Order: sequence, then structure tokens, then C-alpha cells
Amino acid sequence: MMKITLPFVTNLICACLVMCENAASESGTFSIDYKNDCFLKDGRPFQYISGSIHYFRIPRFYWKDRLLKMYMTGLNAVQIYVPWNFHEAMPGVYNFSGDRDLEHFLDLANQTGLYVILRPGPYICAEWEMGGLPAWLLQNPDIVLRSTDPDYLQAVDSWLAVLLPKVRPWLYSEGGNILSVQVENEYGSYFTCDYNYLRHLHNLFRVFLGEDTVLFTTDGNTDKEMACGTLQGLYATIDFGTDTNVSAAFDRQRRFEPRGPLVNSEFYAGWLDHWGDQHAQVDTNKVAGMLEEMLSMGANVNMYMFEGGTNFGYWNGADHDTRYRPVVTSYDYDAPLSEAGDPTDKLLAIKDIIKRFRAVPEGPMPPPTAKFAYGFVTLKKVGRMSSLLDILSPQGPILSPNLKTFEEMKRYYGYMLYRTKLPKMLHDKTPLISPLNGVHDRAYVSVNGVYQGLLERDTTLAVNVTGQQGDQLDIVVENMGRVNFGSKINDYKGLVSSLFLGSDVLTDWQIYSLDIDEVIASGWPHSGGLDLSLEPGSEAFDGPVFYMGTLEPMGLAWDTFLKLRGWTKGHVWINGVNLGRYWPQRGPQQTLFVPGPLLSGSQPNNITVLELERVSADARVLFMDRAQLNSAAGGS
Repeated sequence: MMKITLPFVTNLICACLVMCENAASESGTFSIDYKNDCFLKDGRPFQYISGSIHYFRIPRFYWKDRLLKMYMTGLNAVQIYVPWNFHEAMPGVYNFSGDRDLEHFLDLANQTGLYVILRPGPYICAEWEMGGLPAWLLQNPDIVLRSTDPDYLQAVDSWLAVLLPKVRPWLYSEGGNILSVQVENEYGSYFTCDYNYLRHLHNLFRVFLGEDTVLFTTDGNTDKEMACGTLQGLYATIDFGTDTNVSAAFDRQRRFEPRGPLVNSEFYAGWLDHWGDQHAQVDTNKVAGMLEEMLSMGANVNMYMFEGGTNFGYWNGADHDTRYRPVVTSYDYDAPLSEAGDPTDKLLAIKDIIKRFRAVPEGPMPPPTAKFAYGFVTLKKVGRMSSLLDILSPQGPILSPNLKTFEEMKRYYGYMLYRTKLPKMLHDKTPLISPLNGVHDRAYVSVNGVYQGLLERDTTLAVNVTGQQGDQLDIVVENMGRVNFGSKINDYKGLVSSLFLGSDVLTDWQIYSLDIDEVIASGWPHSGGLDLSLEPGSEAFDGPVFYMGTLEPMGLAWDTFLKLRGWTKGHVWINGVNLGRYWPQRGPQQTLFVPGPLLSGSQPNNITVLELERVSADARVLFMDRAQLNSAAGGS
């Protein structure tokens, strides 16, 4: 038997006091242990297993449901972007309420037991309109985005002076759940490679978030991207997917960050869709296998996306490599949680892998949200867009000898109508031409209300028209989403260069900024005052036409999916809320997600459709209980 002496007890108590004091002194800390190549949380090694979720693509009503499903999968963190343009739609006008309530989302994550990896930009990419940058920046035609351009920095400084003080109380060191904060985003992919810009942001983040906050960068798996996107004082992380050799990718991270934790900030568990693609799918076994490999190496992994959600309204972005390619409305991303937040087989496979590395919470996974097939609804014609301008543009047109862009008109999203007169008699079909590819992004052409055809960016630069001298030429232009990645994010919209009719330059324009969303949100066209007999239902109209209908209440307000078979391309609003674009003929997406909270189980639900080209004679829509995101074949 060991003999216990007083000196031994005294020494033991002293040692315990020292250990407790050290633990207390490191409580509420998150840091990088460069010696042992790991993160430290409260002084102890920490490995995060995270998933990306975008609060701005998911109705607030469902935030808690999605976060709980992520927690029950075994994740201990979520990664979120903050889109600047979602919160500052006009200079100096900030919105953090409702579906924009960032702090409420952070609080829900905290209540759920999830840490947060915050990516506040100012640029985020994310297949989001203009990569999260507000389009009003383009009012300065010479601005150089994502650089030390003084006008750009002034706007950035003003925005971050609002945002960063809001998130500081949520830092882990302040008692919150934000572990680390990204500075900019994949900056090495941008052409400017302006280290002074990164230094400016670094200093700004330090001023607002303190010296001890872990700040990091994320860049693609190439030397060029890592070289231009990293900066001393910002921890360099990398991103890659299942088509990559894990060891080679982390070796590249090590060349730029010799010591510290291995981090894949965007492990691609799925991929995005453009109109005309097949629906992207990433093999579940490859995702699970690579996740296991990375976790076995002690790496910290964030799965992008864990739930993608929906590009409601006009928020989808676009790519521009060889041509302009807009992103579809669904951001399902083939993610572990579907667009509607339902667990998939991929989620279950990921959960099985995580179980091998950390304890997964006990209890059942929350079930899929309830879905309902409400059936068919027949819509009535309201009228051609061109005949409704008194309602859609109550301020009337501006008169200009030359064309103006959306940005010049301060109509940043949606649609505008350009009107002029045919300058001469057209005896034969005459080409209306955009010789400098100046239609951004799609134009619907009519003469005296008769639809002539369309122009489309990069693909259709001319359309033949006929008419008499003095006939009214209307061109409705659709902004299909600004480029969100690469060097072409200065993406001006509208008719951005001159149009020619044969050899004549068209001038003397009436330009209508269309308040479509504002008018529909106020109750039009269901609020009355319309004589629908003016637009006979039996007459087929081509070109931009509004339709309306009602989904009668059934005592339920469950999620559903809207299919527009027989329709061509356009937008849908339910109870005044813009669901986004449909384009079933080009695909792959065939249905639009309708969240149950948008519906009423006791009152009629108003449906408004803007069809831009043509609809079949019956003008019916179908509410289904499942998504259809892949057409039989994508097409251009």
C-alpha cells in the first residue's frame, strides 16, 4: 500500500490547481497549433467536420430543421457565406430581418450545438448573383472590383463596418460559436492578384474582430491560385473534390502553409447545374471514401454543399468561360440534404463514415418535411407585358437617344422594356442585329405587339423582323443573372451596345424600368380591376405574357413542386413571392420548389406566371409531391 504524505498531497493539489488554471485561461479560445499541425479549442486538439449551408437559399422557417439534420449526421460545424448584395440592395440601406436575419441563424446554430466557420466575403462566388457583390457598384463604369480601386474599397469598408461588428459577439472568444473567419474568397482565381487589397482586408478584419481571431483564405488546387490568394498572417487552406489525389492536394497546401492543420474548405460532395446541362451528380461512394481518407489524415473538412437550397427570385449567378452560362433556379447540388432539405443516401453514407471518427448524436434523424401533390391548376391570360406598362412601370419611360443599361437605370434585376419606332418600311425580312454581342442576356422582340423572335447573348445575335415605317418596336430584356466567377464579374445588363436594323443604328428610345416584383407583391393581378375578356383565352399569344390562377385551399400548407409542362421559359410568383425561373425546354430542371410556409391552407393561393415565349393552349401548371431536376436530355 502506498503511503500518502502531506508533501505529496500538497504537490498534487498544486499540480491540479495549475492544470485547472491553465484550462481556465484557455477556455473560450480557438487557435492554430503550428507545432502539432492542428487546431486548438480551449487548449485541446480539435478537428472539425463541417458542411456548407446558405441561409439565404432556405426559408427562415426551415433553418432549425436543416441545422438539426446536419447535427444528427455528426457534423460539429457549419460553414456559411454572407452575400453582401442580399443585405445592402441599395447603397447604405441594410436589411438583416426575416430571411436575412444572420444573427438569428447564428443563434440557431449555437442552440443546435454547431460551431460556425464564417465566410463574409466581401466576394463569395457561391453561384450567387455577381458573387455576392452588389450590382450598384457598377454605376461606376471604370470600377475595378476586388482590388485597391478607391471607389471599391470605400464601398467595402462601409459594408464591413456594418457587418463585422454584428458578428463579433458571435466569435468563440466572445462566448459565441464562430471559430474562424475567411478573408475574401478564392482570390487566386481572380485576375487582379492584388496583395495590397488582401492586406487592406486583413487589417480591416483585425480592427473589427481582434488580433486572436483565426483568419484564413481558401483557394483552388493549383499553384497559381494558391500563390495569388494567400497572404502572410492569413492561414492558407485549399479546396478540391473527388476527382483529386488527396495527398497531392494537401502537399500543395503544405507548400504554402508548411505547418498547421490540413484543411479542405470546400470538399465537393456535389456540383452545380447550368441551363442546358445534365443534372450534376457526384458518386456517393467516392464522397464517402475520400471523406474517410481525409479524416484519417487528421484533416479538417467542410463539405460543399451539405444543403444547397434554391435560387429564389433573381439570385442565381452565371459562369462565363467560352460563353455565358446561367445557373438554374435549383441549387440542389446533389448534396446530402436535397433542395427541399430531405436526407439522402449520400447523407447516410457520410454519417456512417463520421461514426468512425467521433461520436454521433443519438436519436432519430428528423424526417423529410411533408410533401403534397395539389394537382393541376388552369391559368387565365392577363395580358401582354407591352399592354400593361401603366401598371408595371407607373413612373413611365425615360427618353434617351441612346440605349441605357440596367445599372444606369438603377433596375438591377429582372426585366426592362426598350421601345422605339421602325425607321423605314421593311419590304422584306430585315435582320435586327447586335453586332457587338450586346444583349445581356435575352431579348424578346415584338413589332406592334406581334412577337418576332429573340436574341440571346453569345448564341443568337440576329433576328428577322418585318413592319411598316413608324411601327412600334418593343424589346423586353431579361437579366438572367450576373457572372459570379472569374474575370467577367463586371457584368452589365440590358442592351449594352447599339442595335442595328439592317444597316441602320436604332436610336430615340423609350426605356421602361419594370416594377414587376413590387406590383405582384402588392396583390396584382389578383387584386381586381382587370377585364380578362380583353385577352381571349382561346387566342395563343407569343412573347412576354402574364397569366394568373388560384390554388384553392385544401387545409394543408405542405411543401410541393411546381411543374410547367407545355410552358417555355419565364418566372413564377406564389402569393407574391418570386419562386425563380423555369425553362423546362432547355432543362435540366423541370420543377420549382414551393416551400410550404409560402402557402395558405385556408385562403386561396395566388399564382402569377410571366411566360416569355409561348405556352400550350391549356395553360395548366401541376403541383407535384416530388422534384424533377433532370430532363431526359439537356439541350441548348
